[in-house]
Amino acid sequence: MDHFALDAIERIAAAPRAPYETIEVARLTPVIGAEISGLDLAQPLLGQQLAEVRRAFLENHVLVFRDQVLDVDQHKAFARLFGPLRALPLEDIDGDDPELVVIKANRHSKFVAGETWHTDGTADVAPSLGSMLYLKQTPEIGCGGDTLFANMHLAYEMLSPPMRGFLEELSAIHDGAIPWQGYEAPPGLPKTEHPLVIRHPQTGRKALFVNSGFTAFIPQLSRSESQALLDLLFDQVAREPILSCRVRWTPNCLVFWDNRCTQHHAIWDYFPYSRYGERVTILGDRPLAANEGLRLG
Repeated sequence: MDHFALDAIERIAAAPRAPYETIEVARLTPVIGAEISGLDLAQPLLGQQLAEVRRAFLENHVLVFRDQVLDVDQHKAFARLFGPLRALPLEDIDGDDPELVVIKANRHSKFVAGETWHTDGTADVAPSLGSMLYLKQTPEIGCGGDTLFANMHLAYEMLSPPMRGFLEELSAIHDGAIPWQGYEAPPGLPKTEHPLVIRHPQTGRKALFVNSGFTAFIPQLSRSESQALLDLLFDQVAREPILSCRVRWTPNCLVFWDNRCTQHHAIWDYFPYSRYGERVTILGDRPLAANEGLRLG
């Protein structure tokens, strides 16, 4: 690993953090992810507890809450503390709740959602703030079905200064049809141009905003140059385990991740066993380019 990467990792790992008073925060790795304990998410979060969960989210990007017994309304109520929920057309989901997406696989599945590194919904004009997946059933064998999450702030900061400067001048086209390659795609899928490097709207930190799940090409470059550069950036996430944490799911576990600065990869290593969860998604805003000012409220 070169010195650019080592310096970036050390800066993030050693950054000072204020102590927490109402929750317990156990980091999963030095650079991403934390398990939160001392909370019952079925009960309303108020005051300092909510403020500390918000801070933990911005500091760690992925939060894991274990042993939570939630119904759908309680799941949604927790998510709505962070913003309005996305509603999908009923024909695009299982069931009759437009705000709830069922995530499931079993012995009849031909594929599962999220098998490649990706960020949810980046082809949308205003991609989501984050997602909350509540897993009710894990594989009967007792293992498998973990999810990896990568820190895209760190992916940007591990690059050399000349490369970071070059990328900040570029954009990328994100295409909702990419995950449907080889299948019949539904009509009306979005296609949107976003900055290749964005600025987090709450922390101001820069992050790479490309992913192999939705990013098609860089319009400022030739197609061959675009593909070579995207392959380099995609490969960085897959190649560098230091970027990632690994969440081992247990029944009644809820994970909340920040789609503005992470990618994730669902590992389908449990066939022919079953896995079932329910996900809600929190609406976000148009991504800020690296040179844009913050939209502070």
